Amino acid sequence: MDILTELNLIGQSPAFLRALDLLQRFADCDATVLLEGETGTGKEIAARAIHNLSPRRDLPFVPVNCGALPDALLESELFGHERGAFTDARESRQGLVASAAGGTFFLDEVEAMSPRAQVVLLRFLQDHVYRPVGGRGFTVSRVRVIAASNADLKELAARGQFRLDLLYRLGVLSVVLPPLRERQ
Repeated sequence: MDILTELNLIGQSPAFLRALDLLQRFADCDATVLLEGETGTGKEIAARAIHNLSPRRDLPFVPVNCGALPDALLESELFGHERGAFTDARESRQGLVASAAGGTFFLDEVEAMSPRAQVVLLRFLQDHVYRPVGGRGFTVSRVRVIAASNADLKELAARGQFRLDLLYRLGVLSVVLPPLRERQ
């Protein structure tokens, strides 16, 4: 059984095979990858494949649904918090970025991020440095970021609904997964 079959990437259509070739090539580098495609095209499976084919395969793969990140808890969820940082912070907690610890941080449905969340993510992607809420020091993260969207982010950016600078940071490498109707 070949490795792609083991990773649940099965298909024969030329468009799908081109996408698979890109996934395999992108696995060997650490650049941010943007996966685009309609709902149901297998973006999370593709993200896991990049992770599992990469040197990071033995480290965590942490998926996050961006549409489920409330603005009020955004920094705490992503970067963690120190005890006493806010009313309910009875103990320190590491965030999702720290949970990925050298592995892959997968941002699903990135188009659903609020403008505030986009700014927070952009700042993190610039240098992979963050500070837990209430923390005094900064932490450098060694995670690889993979993002996915079922919307056309270029179109959203043209309408002012998605930051163009964030799109550039997320789309260093990109793969468009073909819709199922184009996969014979």
